[in-house]
Amino acid sequence: MKTKLFIIVGFLYTISLSLTGCGTGENSSQKQPPNIIFLLTDDQRWDAMGAMGNSIIKTPNMDELANNGVLFTNTHVTTSICCCSRASILSGQYVSRHGINGFSTPFSEEAVQETYPLLLKKNGYSIGFIGKYGIGNPAQFPDTLYDYWACDAKHQPNYENEDESGNFIHYTDVVNKRIMDFLDTYGKEESPFCLSVSFKAPHCEDGDPRQFIYAERYKDLYADVEIPLPETADSSFYNFFPEDFRNPVKNGTTFLNEGRKRWKLRFPNEEKYQESVRSYYRLITGVDDVIGNLRQKLEETGQAANTVIIFMGDNGFYLGEHGLAGKWYAHRESVKVPFFICDPRFDDQFRGQKVNDFALNIDVAPTILALAGVDIPEDVQGVNALGLVTKNASERKEFFYEHKVEIPTIPKSEAVISQKYKYINYPELGTPFEELYDLERDPLEKTNLAGNEDYIDVLNEYRQKLATLAEGAK
Repeated sequence: MKTKLFIIVGFLYTISLSLTGCGTGENSSQKQPPNIIFLLTDDQRWDAMGAMGNSIIKTPNMDELANNGVLFTNTHVTTSICCCSRASILSGQYVSRHGINGFSTPFSEEAVQETYPLLLKKNGYSIGFIGKYGIGNPAQFPDTLYDYWACDAKHQPNYENEDESGNFIHYTDVVNKRIMDFLDTYGKEESPFCLSVSFKAPHCEDGDPRQFIYAERYKDLYADVEIPLPETADSSFYNFFPEDFRNPVKNGTTFLNEGRKRWKLRFPNEEKYQESVRSYYRLITGVDDVIGNLRQKLEETGQAANTVIIFMGDNGFYLGEHGLAGKWYAHRESVKVPFFICDPRFDDQFRGQKVNDFALNIDVAPTILALAGVDIPEDVQGVNALGLVTKNASERKEFFYEHKVEIPTIPKSEAVISQKYKYINYPELGTPFEELYDLERDPLEKTNLAGNEDYIDVLNEYRQKLATLAEGAK
């Protein structure tokens, strides 16, 4: 196993092409409940994957699974911050309903029983959780409720660790070892399993000037690549925001917007921008290599033909767009994420499909429950995403976005996003501030139409939509 952990990228790429991935499923039984593996990355935006059109990043395993499964090309989160989004993923609910609106708030004892892993456990599944749980304080983690629990007792694990022999090991490789350990046990049992894997990558290392700390073996990857600067990285796009967005005031104290503070760490000049994005990509390629190891292990244990792999990012990530770093606000870079489902039992109706209808993070729980044949609770607000392929699920015309976490450096925001328009409101700024974009004409969200008299009817329509959708999210 140790050799596999430190194998070079190129060899892993070769291995990935030889795996069945989402194959024909000829050796699987449709009557047998599938194993389900849900993979979650931390801060991976929608276009940080080859299958989503990125020609620079190397993600061969993600790409093969996405291209042979169902790839949801228009997936968004309903709140762009890890604790809230993860709670929405587990519960299938908006923050307005599940109430996890801060880092120290856990699920109640009743609510955690309604999360998808515990519902599967009640229906005969062995369940495991690996990596970053991210909801509530560590003392409140539901470790005793899982058959296999390998999460660190902290909000955010460290990238740099020591193994049992005192040797350096990167956290992505720690996650890899835990996956292998789980599959060595539960991959050989007759009962189905559901494994949730939550990577730290490509999240930054908070408080460390290096920010994106990758394993040493990736240091030369992307070193000679020039990454294009975003069109909206110019300072004029940040200065467009009002003063109390750029320097929010809380209880008489003036702060620098958190997104700008982190921009100064990652993107203040061309050289730093290149290094930050390359390192961000290196972390994602590290995750992709683990997915290659996972797929190989499923082949070895004989479970590949009956194991569904689902992949998502917990929120998006600004790479300097709008003069920002981080996430939180409702711009595309912050809220749009990768999402695919690869089921080896898929027939031609699903295999290779690309879905442009809106999918949301709240769809993960009901999709997993539906795959397992488990009833979906009535208070789940998401839908079975595979119904967007069969048209059994109604197409969303628009959806509600909310970010109301109490952080002084992050102004609260809410939005309505449709295929045509995006409307963003900042309800607590001293100066009223709204954004309105025509997404068909302006996908980069460069021209704010909120002050354009020609769009006053659209603005009023979306103000009303926001009020209606916010009420419905409760």
